[in-house]
Amino acid sequence: MAAAIAAGAGTAAGTGAGMLRPGPRNLITDVAGLAVGNAEDPARLTGTTVVLPDGPCAAAADVRGGGPGTRETDLLALGRTVRAVHALVLSGGSAYGLAAADGAMDWLRRAGRGFRLGAALVPIVPAAVLFDLLAERRADPMDWDEPPWRGLGQAACAAAGPDFALGNAGAGRGATVGHGPAAVKGGLGSASVTDGRLTVGALAAVNPAGRVTMPGSGCYWAWWLEMAGELGGLRPPAAAPEPEPGPGLGPGPGPGQGGAAMPGNTTLGVVATDAALDRDGLARVAAMAQDGLARAIRPVHGPLDGDVVFALATGRGAVRETVSEPAEIARIGALAADCLARAVMRGAHEARGIAGIPALRGGADPAS
Repeated sequence: MAAAIAAGAGTAAGTGAGMLRPGPRNLITDVAGLAVGNAEDPARLTGTTVVLPDGPCAAAADVRGGGPGTRETDLLALGRTVRAVHALVLSGGSAYGLAAADGAMDWLRRAGRGFRLGAALVPIVPAAVLFDLLAERRADPMDWDEPPWRGLGQAACAAAGPDFALGNAGAGRGATVGHGPAAVKGGLGSASVTDGRLTVGALAAVNPAGRVTMPGSGCYWAWWLEMAGELGGLRPPAAAPEPEPGPGLGPGPGPGQGGAAMPGNTTLGVVATDAALDRDGLARVAAMAQDGLARAIRPVHGPLDGDVVFALATGRGAVRETVSEPAEIARIGALAADCLARAVMRGAHEARGIAGIPALRGGADPAS
């Protein structure tokens, strides 16, 4: 069993059999059994992303932010009775956005998907939200007759498939890196990695207070994790960046940074593998994957952050026996952490400027 997962362990990319490489799409949907759908509100800068397994899926969650907005993450804790989920929801809208899970539940119910309890059908849909209510910089960002997120949850499920947009899509629609006048555009990112037998994927809605790039540079903190030119082959500056208070949180907000009073400092992540893991193993993978946020964002997991990482195991790959050996779980967690860092970078890299919020690498969203 150890050989099944460890084929290629300790082998650097490009060194021969078992080398690590992105999956064919370089998306979390390279993990067999997963689809992803996005939906955006055309009238405002917000949206929802749904991760939709093709059947009940083992799941866990790790919550590190001091100000999370979540639904049913307690259900994913160790010792709980319900062992699988039917979807995961990442959404803008702050606490209002949790209603996207209602829409996803309704879509799943109509599709006949959920736990059957007598005549009742109950889909299990954990969710986490980020704060994007000020992204449009309008006087009243809540000028709706009815909050849109329930409908966005339904629409995201209906749109789910193997291919999906990054950047200003889904939960990344109104995401920013930093807040206030100096914010730059965040977004939705994804990445995958495989050694030919095991696949790991990650998805990130990138809306942090901390920087994703080095001060005075357009180079990402985690640039060294780039695979297959997915970030354009960036290299670090010749001189190391100057230390900052915080770091990354100076006396006032600057490009790609926030301030202590700034709301909505959240990155939401999902990591997944096609190996079979139980709740205990997935809880460790989710915890290790949080290291990917720390590699890509400085600082992260602060008092106002809502950072949450979900972990899924579809058991649809070549490794079908439940993984239980610590070394095997540790390898999956390490791959998940690096993959999530890449997803964070791609979320910012693929974003485009909108509503006066500039992008890190230029260009404007056609919707702006």
